[in-house]
Amino acid sequence: MDNDPARSEPRPLMKIEGLCKGFGTRQILNGITLQIPEGKITVIMGSSGHGKSTLLKHLIGVLEPDAGAIFYGEKNLCGFDDDDWDRFRLEFGMVFQGAALFNSMTVGENVAIPLREHSNLSESIIQKVVKIKLELVGLRGFEDLRPSELSGGMKKRVGLARAIALDPKLVFYDEPTSGLDPVTAAVVDQLVSDLTRKLGITSVVISHDMTSAFKIADHMAMLYEGTIIAEGTPEQVKQSEDPRVQQFIHGWADGPIPMSRSKGGYLEDLFGFDEPEQKWKL
Repeated sequence: MDNDPARSEPRPLMKIEGLCKGFGTRQILNGITLQIPEGKITVIMGSSGHGKSTLLKHLIGVLEPDAGAIFYGEKNLCGFDDDDWDRFRLEFGMVFQGAALFNSMTVGENVAIPLREHSNLSESIIQKVVKIKLELVGLRGFEDLRPSELSGGMKKRVGLARAIALDPKLVFYDEPTSGLDPVTAAVVDQLVSDLTRKLGITSVVISHDMTSAFKIADHMAMLYEGTIIAEGTPEQVKQSEDPRVQQFIHGWADGPIPMSRSKGGYLEDLFGFDEPEQKWKL
């Protein structure tokens, strides 16, 4: 039996090294370093406003970092030109938070978009591929419906079918269970898990849904104020001694993560003084 840990650990498909990004005087990402293991589900979690969406936008090429690097295999995405990004985007799928379906198109037409835009397949083959992808998410037979005729959970599944239309190596999910009831969220979680295993996909999930995160994750990272404060397996993150991690994963109102994120003193900001007793002098 081979007990070499180097052989048992999956190699990273992506590596993020020292990623920094700011907007004006506000620093959003502060030296993010993270590995995305190949063939696994990595969940990136954290409170709103702490850098999850900004990190995702860097991974898909919407934003350029101020410093740092993002490696896909041996390629540094930060050195990509437009043609490089066009080629790379054919290798990953994206499941948007609101599904981002085209309301003027049918379900089948939505799923077929990547095939029509980026392949030379005949229309008959495209129709077969669409049926296969919809079958994988449990919606074969819904090809002729419009998005307005679907529930929120069904829209998410159509978005997933579209994301895997070109058989990508990598799929990004932006809050896949947001706005769903517990049963529908569980169905989406199961689909993410099953498709990752069955299709050999590497999945990166942005989420603040702790029930979902701990159900599907192989690898987890928590962002707080633009830095990673916890990383590892779900069990390792659960055992973290960082009180911010414990507050977040348990949903406690009291703790080191403040309820208010207002900057500066509000009395001085609104009235020009910072001593409460001075208000009576107005």
